[in-house]
Amino acid sequence: MSDILLLDWAIMAVSLFNTILLTWLGLTVVFNSERRDWGVWIATVGLLLGALFFVSHTAIIGLGLTSLTWRNMIFWWTVGLVPAIMLPYAWYIIMLWYAGYWNVPRNRLHQRQRIWLTIITGMLLFGLVALFAGVVLLAFPAPELNPLRGFIRYSIAGIPLLAAGYSAYVLLCIGLSLDALRQPAASRRVMGLVARRRAQPWLSSASLALMVVTLLVTGVVLWIVQDARQRTFLEIYLEAQLTIAILDLLISGIIAVVIVLLGRAVVSYEVFTGKTLPRGGLKRQWRQAVMLAIGYGIAIGGTIAIQLRSLYSLLLTAMLMTFFFAMVSWRTFTEREQYISRLRPFVASNRLVEQLIAQTDPQEVDFITPFYALCADVLDARVAYLAALGPMAPLVGQPIRYPASAPPLPSLANITHRFSGAEHEMISLDADEFGAAVWAIPLWSERGLSGVLLLGEKSDRGLYTQEEIEIARVISERLIDTHASAEMSRRLMEIQRQRLAQSQIIDQKTRRVLHDDILPDIQAALIALSSAATNGQSGNEKTERALKLMTDAHKQISDLLHDMPTTTAPEVARLGFVTAFQRIVENDFSTVFDAVHWQISTEAQEAAKTLPTLTAEVVFYAAREVVRNAAKHGRGGQVERPLTLKINMQYTNQLAITITDDGVGLGNSNTAGSGQGLALHSTMMAVVGGEVVVDTAAHQFTRVTLNVPTTPAAAFASSA
Repeated sequence: MSDILLLDWAIMAVSLFNTILLTWLGLTVVFNSERRDWGVWIATVGLLLGALFFVSHTAIIGLGLTSLTWRNMIFWWTVGLVPAIMLPYAWYIIMLWYAGYWNVPRNRLHQRQRIWLTIITGMLLFGLVALFAGVVLLAFPAPELNPLRGFIRYSIAGIPLLAAGYSAYVLLCIGLSLDALRQPAASRRVMGLVARRRAQPWLSSASLALMVVTLLVTGVVLWIVQDARQRTFLEIYLEAQLTIAILDLLISGIIAVVIVLLGRAVVSYEVFTGKTLPRGGLKRQWRQAVMLAIGYGIAIGGTIAIQLRSLYSLLLTAMLMTFFFAMVSWRTFTEREQYISRLRPFVASNRLVEQLIAQTDPQEVDFITPFYALCADVLDARVAYLAALGPMAPLVGQPIRYPASAPPLPSLANITHRFSGAEHEMISLDADEFGAAVWAIPLWSERGLSGVLLLGEKSDRGLYTQEEIEIARVISERLIDTHASAEMSRRLMEIQRQRLAQSQIIDQKTRRVLHDDILPDIQAALIALSSAATNGQSGNEKTERALKLMTDAHKQISDLLHDMPTTTAPEVARLGFVTAFQRIVENDFSTVFDAVHWQISTEAQEAAKTLPTLTAEVVFYAAREVVRNAAKHGRGGQVERPLTLKINMQYTNQLAITITDDGVGLGNSNTAGSGQGLALHSTMMAVVGGEVVVDTAAHQFTRVTLNVPTTPAAAFASSA
């Protein structure tokens, strides 16, 4: 120690600071790693070796170099020198591993560094052997070891070989680490390239700081070795005690900066744990660890510097730890309150039941507010889009965008295939292609891919944390599911109300026609026939009039029955979907179309047989509704217009039933309500995991495709 209170206090505080943070980082890496492979273990061992070095450093400073016994000095110097030799090599190996040296065989990084790795490994082994020899010489001063002493003291141009070799070894390790960080290999992590690019300044700055430490240590070693030719090391230390203390504080302070830079890279970008994304909780814990290290280092370093009795040091440590944990508890409680307040928009009730059973028309459920809360309060995203895919898309509608001024989202047709085999991964996007969105998060349900959440950069230009992405995925999946369910319920309620109103109208119409039109005509016909029989007349006029009245009544009854909804169910379960559908088209619509063309592949016919009964009936009614719409509205009121129907069934990864007519197209029919009957059936198709896709061109064609997944939606429907 320098006998200067503030200087000794600072040296001890920095040493304790480095010890605590290196220990925390080493244990954090191994405990939070995704896969504990050899790279993670080397990173952990390297960080813990650094902590061990500063344990030795703290012990030597605290005990005093002049008051140490010979054996204690050998022990603590050995404890400190082993990490000093291994740490540069560990840093080099860790940087190679992180830069992808072993990811892909024969990559450019591997070719550049392969020879240097062999050389540095040999230098490390030589340094460990030399250290072992030095310990033996110090511990056993036997005469027969004089040749070994001469070899260890061997110098070139007045510079000891071991000192020069160690300096070259450290410079090579740090310099080659910088080269690996500057030109890394490809990353196998989803966000590995972005995380590596953003962590590179921190790691490069840490490597440069280590380079400065190496130059300082090299200069100190050369100074001491040159001066040791005339005097012993103890004499040099006693004469230059203040200078050595200042250099010690400078080097320890630079290493503290290196530790802070390395810790920021570890917690902000998960550089060693292998996680896909960083975690916000880890960053908060890192700040708490830094606060603990600063407070503990200053407090305990001061007690050691002023030689305070151990009892007081123990009491101060207990009070400090208690205060720290109280602060952590308070901060945890505050963060929990903030977290709950942020979640309130997502757990609040949408009052779907009240809206559905209200006497007024069902209103749209507000899904914009929770989505905006997710983007602004949780993710802090500049731009975001939430889009439903697959069967959910017709129910959810257009993608939701944040903010409202964000550019419209282009088609997502080319994005679905990019999620195959990566169910819980996020992929990078071209911002120019997807409206400033740079990340795509797939959303999943029991039926497969249900949507996608597109995110732009964070407002602070940072990376999204693991917790943020998990929360965003869960909330987005819930929003799509709730939105689809609410829309499905709303449609069903609207259709139910329309059916009830229609039933009342039909009932009133039936009563009116029977009471006001049909019954008087039948009664008049009966009176005419009875009068003709009574008068004995041939009754030609009255008979003809009675027949006409009966004919008109028959036609009115026939039209009335035709307008009434049918309740006869086809035998889909017994005949199968394909056969039942063919029969109803041939029996009910054969005279409506000029021609009906069928094209059914063998794979589609076999896939249709595997459909559960519920799914088959839903698809049957939807297909029948499509054919009925084509028959009713295809000619557009032009009786002489030719009308042809084409029915195509194919199977790739799902059953696709395409029904095409060459009529006037949707929106060009003279009959009101054209196409409205598909609302119920598209909703029911969504229930069983299918979808209805409509494509039309004016005066050319109308094409309706029913997509029916056979798995897993069919299994879901059967269980339902």
